[in-house]
Amino acid sequence: MKLNYSIFLFALFTLLFTSKAGYAAVLPEERVDLMIHSFDGGGVEVSGPALLIRTNVASNTSVFYNYYVDNISSASIDVELGGSAYDEERVEQSVGVDFLNGKTTMNLSYTDSVENDYKANTLSLGISQDFFGDLSTLSMGYSQGIDSVGSRTGNNPMTFSSELSNIKRQNYRIGFSQILTKNSTISLGWETITDEATEQGGSGVTLNNPYRSYSFGTAGVNRSFAQEIYPSTRTSNALSIRGSYFIDTFKSAIHYEYSRFQDSWGIKSNTFAVSYVYPGKNWILDFRYRYYDQGQADFYRDMFDFANQFTFMARDKELSAFTSTSVGVSASYEFAKNGWGWIDKGSLNLSYDVLNIEYDNFRDARESQSDGSLAGVESLYTLEADIIQAYISIWY
Repeated sequence: MKLNYSIFLFALFTLLFTSKAGYAAVLPEERVDLMIHSFDGGGVEVSGPALLIRTNVASNTSVFYNYYVDNISSASIDVELGGSAYDEERVEQSVGVDFLNGKTTMNLSYTDSVENDYKANTLSLGISQDFFGDLSTLSMGYSQGIDSVGSRTGNNPMTFSSELSNIKRQNYRIGFSQILTKNSTISLGWETITDEATEQGGSGVTLNNPYRSYSFGTAGVNRSFAQEIYPSTRTSNALSIRGSYFIDTFKSAIHYEYSRFQDSWGIKSNTFAVSYVYPGKNWILDFRYRYYDQGQADFYRDMFDFANQFTFMARDKELSAFTSTSVGVSASYEFAKNGWGWIDKGSLNLSYDVLNIEYDNFRDARESQSDGSLAGVESLYTLEADIIQAYISIWY
């Protein structure tokens, strides 16, 4: 898919500089969030702290800093088949600024993410405009990132060579939200992402994970493995519809979402989500459900007939056909609602989700590799995970 990026950027800046003063938009509130997060499932454990600080430096300018850490311990099915368990740390830092001009808000941010075999840098620009009496909002954004892909042996740090690649990522997004009635809102969003892998020397390479392998062999006999081969480019498009309905009788709200995704690799997916938010005197409860279904990539197979059978070959389970469901609940308790020293208000928050993923055509090859089970007819793989977040928010 070819996009006219110059027209997109022209529209982005025209929206900013042709806006006129009127009913003003609102800057994000000054606050501090401190969070502990945890993911445990499929042989993977991820945990760590996160910190967000946002403050105003002028009447029309807000700045923020975000620090996020993932401590990863992995003995996943992919690791068991292609290597040994490992521990690593990913540190992500972001800085950004929001600028308010009448009804227009512009934001600029930079994110740096580092782990011992992957580095990512992303610059993002966004703009939103309120109009029609602040009942409507149009937003647009653009992000560009450069990822450096490395590899390691055991616990050795990242090393680069001519065989490894850089990945250029671009993200274009546009959204429109509308207040329909005093009780309901709706928003539409469109997002296009392009990924392109290039070798550090400039030659084309693929977007595959250097640690993942595809499988080939004869069903019922044996499996062998070789490194996956992906295309060097990928373009994806996603359309989303979100809305809220506020129930006066119970002073509560229902939120819903549907999104449709498809990409140049042949993957198509649908997401349905709904949540119910019920507030009390000093607390808020949020009950939610999410369903996701995905079709496989054109070049995915659980087991190919022989090595190098096709130009592109993959067995990454995330490119297979699968469905996932998650059920979760969050509780938020508000304190110091009338102020407490330099604190305007605060909240304590706890979130818990149960995730279940059922793969339609990705089999647990550990069975045939370990106990002599027939290759190609192993059990279909299922992943279950617990996701926990606990954090405190303070407004000042």
